[in-house]
Amino acid sequence: MPVETCAICQLHGDPAARERFEIERSELWVLRHHPDPAPLPGWILLDSRRHCSGPVDFSEAEASDWGRAVRDASDLVKQITGCDRVYAIAFGEGAQHLHLHLIPRHLDDPASKAWAVADLYRAMDSGDRAAADPSVVASLVDRCRSWISAQG
Repeated sequence: MPVETCAICQLHGDPAARERFEIERSELWVLRHHPDPAPLPGWILLDSRRHCSGPVDFSEAEASDWGRAVRDASDLVKQITGCDRVYAIAFGEGAQHLHLHLIPRHLDDPASKAWAVADLYRAMDSGDRAAADPSVVASLVDRCRSWISAQG
């Protein structure tokens, strides 16, 4: 997929999307909330900043930093949402640009159990389940930014 038509590259370059959903940007990674409609508040994505399809295409720097980036982003999801676990899932078919889904898993919510998160996503996509409230997402993004600043 050419960079010009990559949905993830377009999100990274869109000032409104960056203002609304981006949490942090480093030399290698972009951390952002799932754009509207979001299946759950706290459904965060860790993207490679450079257009690449996944770990098989990592530069040496990306390969060396990947574990730390995933750990830190997962910790952020857990701290901000209070979830019990953080699922990490990447397929790369919708957009062939690495975007790792970091999904908060609350043990008392059967809708987020294991592969049920895919059903949750499909139900939201089909209109059978409400998407996360955009104002809740905006507040969560602000809290993420504040938490990162405080850690820094």
